[in-house]
Amino acid sequence: MGHMFAVIKTGGKQYVVTPETKLKIEKIEGNKGDVVSFDEVLLVSDGDKVSVGTPIVDGAKVQGTIVRQTRDTKKLIFRYHAKVRYRKTKGHKQPLTEVQITSIT
Repeated sequence: MGHMFAVIKTGGKQYVVTPETKLKIEKIEGNKGDVVSFDEVLLVSDGDKVSVGTPIVDGAKVQGTIVRQTRDTKKLIFRYHAKVRYRKTKGHKQPLTEVQITSIT
């Protein structure tokens, strides 16, 4: 009926992933081509069968490979105080890891 998907938690955020999904997550250590494993799986759905964790699903694992280490687009931080000629601009680029999901077990 439906396709297989899972909800994983990494870097303080939750992501819905399917096999062959590419996603950008908070930086994790590793080089291009390294295999990474996500053990915090909150939900697994395989067609009609759904497993919901309390809080994580026992024995569930999502694996992926690192596509590249990159940085997000620049976010500008602008501070301004009226009437005192105070202006301060600062930029920030968040480090990210792009991951290709390979399997959900």
